[in-house]
Amino acid sequence: MPAISFFNESVSYKLPNKLKLKKWIKSTIEKEGYNLEQLNFIFCSDEYLLGINQQFLNHDTYTDIITFDNSEVEKLIIGDIFISIERVKENAKIYKTNDFDEVCRIIIHGTLHLLGYKDKGKIAKTLMTDKENEYLAMREL
Repeated sequence: MPAISFFNESVSYKLPNKLKLKKWIKSTIEKEGYNLEQLNFIFCSDEYLLGINQQFLNHDTYTDIITFDNSEVEKLIIGDIFISIERVKENAKIYKTNDFDEVCRIIIHGTLHLLGYKDKGKIAKTLMTDKENEYLAMREL
């Protein structure tokens, strides 16, 4: 049974519209020709995500998201996506949007990484942003 789950680690964050978000994420995955098995979103603090960044990626920097692809089968989604709620709120201020829209952008950004999209380099980053915008426009919230 495919599952999308949301967890909190070191933060108190209540994500609204969970059922609609799950449907939206699942439809994004299917539209890209992938199958969903298990996808976990873990909302956490800056410090928690910094620890993951240091431990697993050897990066000593704050970030808004880290995506782990745990699938060994092509076109099958099994992953963990860690999202810093503090970074998301800061980004929302910078980009003059609300916290929920920014959380949705980060959620779909991480999902797109699992679907094979990259964001290193100008061309890849432009494609990633275009895909984010495409799928954000498909939300029914």
